[in-house]
Amino acid sequence: MLGHHYTGTFLETAVASMNAGCNLELSYGMRNNVFMRIPQALALGNITLQMLRDRVRPLFYTRMRLGEFDPPAMNPYSALNLSVVQSPEHRNLSLEAAVKSFVLLKNSRGTLPLRAQDLPGKRLAVVGPFADNPRVLFGDYAPVPEPQYIYTPRRGLETLPVNVSFAAGCREPRCQSYSRAEVVGAVEAADVVVVCLGTGTCVETEARDRSDLSLPGHQLELLQDAVQ
Repeated sequence: MLGHHYTGTFLETAVASMNAGCNLELSYGMRNNVFMRIPQALALGNITLQMLRDRVRPLFYTRMRLGEFDPPAMNPYSALNLSVVQSPEHRNLSLEAAVKSFVLLKNSRGTLPLRAQDLPGKRLAVVGPFADNPRVLFGDYAPVPEPQYIYTPRRGLETLPVNVSFAAGCREPRCQSYSRAEVVGAVEAADVVVVCLGTGTCVETEARDRSDLSLPGHQLELLQDAVQ
């Protein structure tokens, strides 16, 4: 709220937040945070002890319901490890969720889905900065998965019975340096072309907004070259 000039000090911010019903501050890693001023606000009479108790009560109620204060032996999740998290059952469920989350905006001539029985002998090209770069596939606040479980578009498409050619065109989403020859060489003889474009956290994330919705750098040019 300081940045928006709603308040002038952390003390004013703490008081305004408490009065508005806020009981939790996201201040991980911050030694000098807003809610550290709550004791001062209480001492000055800006807030009451009853208000403080009212704000704290639901926090500890939730923490108790989550089992944070239970002995570890009572917490069934404490026995879980990566062998459970990355079990075939969980991976299959993740795959099902991914398949069901796709949004198909247009499907001219019934191109999709690509059927394995129709692919033998076909040539498929996968191009773009998101085609084979695991680092850019995850959004803000995403977990960091084990590398062996990351399937880029290229890696996934190479499991099909089809000849796959690949070209990034540009190595990162900003796409400041672009090789048209690399892309054209990969797509010119292909029967099917998959173009993988986007932004990624290096272009837009929390506290890093874009001024427009255009594709970054030379990505539009890459798309046009692939289509032509």
